[in-house]
Amino acid sequence: MTTRVNPDIARISGYFLINLVTGIFWFVLLVTLGAVSLGTAVIWVGVPLGVLTMVLARAAASAERAWLGVTLGVDIPSPYRPLPDGLGGRAKALVKDPATWRDLSYWLLMLPLGVIEFSLTVTLWSTVLATVFLPFYVHTLPATWEVDFGEGNVWLIDSFVKALPVSVLGLLLGVIAYRLLKVMARGHAGFARAMLGPSRNSVLSAETQRLSASRARGVEAAEAERRRIERDLHDGAQQRLVSVAMGLGRARSKMESDPDAARDLIEEAHADAKLAISELRDLARGIYPSVLGDRGLDPALSSLAARCPIPVTVDVDVEPRPPTAVESAAYFTVAETLTNIAKHAGATEAHVKVTRTENSVVVEVTDNGRGGAEVRPGGGLAGLADRAATIDGVVVVVSPLGGPTVIRTELPCAW
Repeated sequence: MTTRVNPDIARISGYFLINLVTGIFWFVLLVTLGAVSLGTAVIWVGVPLGVLTMVLARAAASAERAWLGVTLGVDIPSPYRPLPDGLGGRAKALVKDPATWRDLSYWLLMLPLGVIEFSLTVTLWSTVLATVFLPFYVHTLPATWEVDFGEGNVWLIDSFVKALPVSVLGLLLGVIAYRLLKVMARGHAGFARAMLGPSRNSVLSAETQRLSASRARGVEAAEAERRRIERDLHDGAQQRLVSVAMGLGRARSKMESDPDAARDLIEEAHADAKLAISELRDLARGIYPSVLGDRGLDPALSSLAARCPIPVTVDVDVEPRPPTAVESAAYFTVAETLTNIAKHAGATEAHVKVTRTENSVVVEVTDNGRGGAEVRPGGGLAGLADRAATIDGVVVVVSPLGGPTVIRTELPCAW
């Protein structure tokens, strides 16, 4: 089978063949060092030797995680706890970290497991190759093969043609070998993930910390939005309405003595009232635009693109329609991103793509600006991340110097 047709089976087979060598090497080295360190622990020589054993086990496990990613395609994150400062503190943390002991256990188990995997891989592919190429062997080196079915039924294989059925059987065995090695690879990947990856408790702890941070950022973002609305009301519509009330009061006092002046004051109050209504409408649009609620993301984002000072193309495919909170987050993410692009990126065009996956909405905004955008505390991109965090969303920024800049936001549709 060629690598082009099946790019994974060669790497899987190579891993199982090489794994026996690495397993024997690390088993012998770690067991030897561990035995010597235990034997000399009474004279304290074994203590640093034991720490060295654990350091080597960790280094071997880190290399194994990278090798597993290349060969079996399994991504195993590092499970280790942060090490404190100081040599003594590091050694103590190393010994207390459960991940270190799982690394040692992995290499102790890799010797018997590697023997089994190596033997099965060699047996399977040897049988497949021998049966597939048997016709060529018989043709090149004339020989007679006898297959005894019992009761005098003997099948003589003494020519290329008579050996062809065996070759067909070899192809079927090749399919079986392929499937079996795939199953072995998945099994070994699961075993390695359990031994070399984070434990369930550490994963849950990290997820809890992430959700706590996400909730805190969401609360801060909501509080900042509330202060913005209060400020806009106080500085805008509230002042307009106060001006309307004062103008109408002055007009009432002049109604009998100076009707013309009262009429002018009423006209001014009317103009201020219309401005207040316009500001309230803009404020309401900033909280939740009516076009978004009535017609969905596609028309709402198209309206944003039309108001942007640079050309923006919009591609939206979010069926079935996502929840309201997700739509709102996606809308304001695009709105703030386009505003930042127009102000800071120096771009001549941008593209907005919104797609729906099974469990999330993905928003990608790309521009051809100067690049170099970073998420800085208090910056515009940090604000985007905080807004997305209110519903456990994630923002990823890819912006090399010279561009292009891609801002990708993933917003979950279930919490």
